[in-house]
Amino acid sequence: MPRVVSLIASATEIVCALGFEEQLVGRSHECDHPPSVRRLPAVSKPTFPVSLSSRAVDAAIKKRVAMALSVYDVDADLLRELEPDVIITQTQCEVCAVNLEDVERAVCRITKRPATIVSLEPNALGDVWEGVRRVARALGAPERGEGLVSALRSRTLSIAARASRLDVRPRSLNLEWIEPLMAAGNWMPELVELAGGVNLFGEAGKHSPSLEWEEVVVADPDVILVSPCGFDLGRTHREMGVLTARTGWRDLRAVRSHRVYLVDGNAYFHRPGPRLVESLEILAEILHPEAFTFGHSGRGWVSYSHDAA
Repeated sequence: MPRVVSLIASATEIVCALGFEEQLVGRSHECDHPPSVRRLPAVSKPTFPVSLSSRAVDAAIKKRVAMALSVYDVDADLLRELEPDVIITQTQCEVCAVNLEDVERAVCRITKRPATIVSLEPNALGDVWEGVRRVARALGAPERGEGLVSALRSRTLSIAARASRLDVRPRSLNLEWIEPLMAAGNWMPELVELAGGVNLFGEAGKHSPSLEWEEVVVADPDVILVSPCGFDLGRTHREMGVLTARTGWRDLRAVRSHRVYLVDGNAYFHRPGPRLVESLEILAEILHPEAFTFGHSGRGWVSYSHDAA
């Protein structure tokens, strides 16, 4: 059986969902689901303190990218010791995982055995399903990939069919970053539509766009979802003061109607793997609480009262 190192959290979840967790011998510093993978050695680490504020994180990343430096480091010596047959990374976002060039450089230093590099590029929902298939093929089990994709798509289509019969489609603003403001792109606009909402910013299959606050005020969304990429619920709540201090925040329709929600952006929405179906369930619960209850409230997402601002 192949020895596998995953350098992206979503790929680790894919490997485990395919039934190959026992073949994992290494992970990225961000791989934390299922919890049992935390026992594995971390082959990567960030090049800046991840505890910084959202603005400081953004500045640190932009500075390194401008200098053509990687956001993450790969421990090539450890990678060589682990002797992987398959290494999984991605090229979709240089902020989300170790980039392909760094992996290739590290692999060049592995002399004991050649390794197959699987680089995923999940720009849209269909790409995520294809990524599952690619990982399964690399692990010699294409039938498992087809089975997992079929099961995930079935759950997705079931929710979409129920949502399509609802009369109201709330206009939703989905924030992927607080400072500076960024709307969620890639697969998120698709998930919002499938959950019975209208996505206000961000385009399916394209990277997350920057936003001006004036655009938000003019759009006056019915619902606001705040899920900074990589932030859990507690950290997102601590960052909300930056958002609620903006001029006109309390006048927004979503704020006045108590329809502002915080989502665990570390676990959901921004990991292009099996839990995108749970992300769709969260969206359905938030957008249509009268029609959907999956049990994610309080764990995957919470309501945010404007009175707490």
